[in-house]
Amino acid sequence: MRIIRKYANRRLYDTSESRYVTLEDIRQLIIDREDFRVEDSKSGEDLTRNILLQIITEQENRDCADTGSPMFSNQVLQQLIRFYGDNMQNTMSSYLEQSINTFMEQQKILRQQVQQVMKVNPMQAANPVDLMRKVAEQNLMLWKNLSRPGFGQSSDEKGTDKDK
Repeated sequence: MRIIRKYANRRLYDTSESRYVTLEDIRQLIIDREDFRVEDSKSGEDLTRNILLQIITEQENRDCADTGSPMFSNQVLQQLIRFYGDNMQNTMSSYLEQSINTFMEQQKILRQQVQQVMKVNPMQAANPVDLMRKVAEQNLMLWKNLSRPGFGQSSDEKGTDKDK
């Protein structure tokens, strides 16, 4: 695991490469799926989450300025904020994580299927519209399953809900 140290002057130092890095460099580590940890240079406190949030903020601001369409609209951000401190906070966290993982897996499958379509005779290949329909059906099934009561709770928590 790569260790990045954050100094009091807000500079980030990659101990693996013995050089200072930027948030853009850390963003590239994420894209390259490299494991890393950002820690305070004096206390050793884990600052990774703070840096990830900072990268998201910068990316949102850049995308909004460049394309006018950030990933998170004001409405989505407001709705997310409402979940903090709510008894559904953990459920929402699990829901978002599972949704993103499922979306990523479906994107991977779709890319593989499109590559297969390109390799074979187009007359014998599956219809791309059928592929998209299948992905949409899988998404619908996922959303239905995720909206079941008790989603995001452990089996212990589910049992205690029944006892109340």
